[in-house]
Amino acid sequence: MTKEKWGQLRQRLLKTVGQNNYTNWIEPIEFRASNDGIATLDVPTNFLGNYVNQNFSDLILHELKSEDPSVCRLRFAVPVAAEADCAAVPGAGAEAPKVAKSVAPKSGGAMVTAPLDKRFTFDTFVVGKPNELAHAAARRVAEGGPVTFNPLFLYGGVGLGKTHLMHAIAHELRVRRPEMNVLYLSAEQFMYRFVQALRDRKMMDFKEIFRSVDVLMVDDVQFIAGKDSTQEEFFHTFNALVDQNKQIIISADRAPGEIKDLEDRVKSRLQCGLVVDLHPTDYELRLGILQSKVEQQRSNYPGLEVEAGVLEFLAHRISTNVRVLEGALTRLFAFASLVGREINMELTQDCLSDVLRASERKITVEEIQRKVSDHYNIRLSDMIGPKRLRSYARPRQVAMYLCKKMTSRSLPEIGRRFGGRDHTTVMHGVKRIEELKTQDGQIAEDLELLRRALEE
Repeated sequence: MTKEKWGQLRQRLLKTVGQNNYTNWIEPIEFRASNDGIATLDVPTNFLGNYVNQNFSDLILHELKSEDPSVCRLRFAVPVAAEADCAAVPGAGAEAPKVAKSVAPKSGGAMVTAPLDKRFTFDTFVVGKPNELAHAAARRVAEGGPVTFNPLFLYGGVGLGKTHLMHAIAHELRVRRPEMNVLYLSAEQFMYRFVQALRDRKMMDFKEIFRSVDVLMVDDVQFIAGKDSTQEEFFHTFNALVDQNKQIIISADRAPGEIKDLEDRVKSRLQCGLVVDLHPTDYELRLGILQSKVEQQRSNYPGLEVEAGVLEFLAHRISTNVRVLEGALTRLFAFASLVGREINMELTQDCLSDVLRASERKITVEEIQRKVSDHYNIRLSDMIGPKRLRSYARPRQVAMYLCKKMTSRSLPEIGRRFGGRDHTTVMHGVKRIEELKTQDGQIAEDLELLRRALEE
């Protein structure tokens, strides 16, 4: 089969499996040869070959048969370097191509199991107050120098940038320290390789690979919770690498102590380094991300301009998830291009009506009052009652401020919900908190904690 025909075949697979699966699993495969009905395909790693064999072999075989009806079986093999001395494996009636030993290959000096997204670099990561510490810690680790905190544990909700930072670290290490063995994979892939090694009785090979790396990066570690054998092997691997002063970087959707069914000894190990929370995005960070994405979209849609106020509107209205925000912007540009209209407020509201409805805040005045009274450990009746003691007045002003910022209620209506107070009292309370949050760090922290609790 010629390279041109193999390229055409891969394009047909792209339409079937989708862009993400194609990029991760199909694109790295190369056709080597076909002998006696066996098509040999070169793969960069044994792991990728095993995964493709289990999930996409029927599709690939079907497409190959359309080009060469004699093909009846697939073989996935890792190419052997010219200097490697590896015995040939006998095939069906003929000598089969040589295959590599069961070790992870090096690519540019970095041992990377899972594919890295080229878009996820430090240059494309938008830094703001909620992710400032996580970004700084990731940058420090990516320098590849002496280990200062081990492990680095990044956690946060969906779409806050954990995987972006993990990929950025791997990219940076490959450039700065190409001689280092960097192994990046998800917790699910770690578990898969562990089970595969058990089944094939190759646990020594598994241990050798994972304990000979310079940097181990495991994404979404919460998925090994409840898997006792996998946790045990992860624990021993963790200890072996720490003892050798090798860097470990972990990500999860919550803090180590909050991961249910994770063994105490694993939690303890994960907590012994630097644990960094990627906070939910604030308005300024969301706006910065949108501005960055607009610049990227302009390369695809050079004639489209965004009317003033649109990005600010989106940053205010879509606050839950950066991926939803990016998806909304992508849809907006595509829609405006297809219908030939400029991106203004009217088009934005028409195009994104479902996203905007789903992102509407449904926070009530009563909910804010309950959260604030619980936070300050006072009774709800005292906060909305007539007492003017400072221990009640300050929480009352905080609650009024949050009601003004997080609901669509008018000042008179807010006043009525606070014991029938006048709207000028609410105005005074809001103004006072505005002043205090720039002067008093505790007030600023309280407001941020309450805002996050209400938006969960």
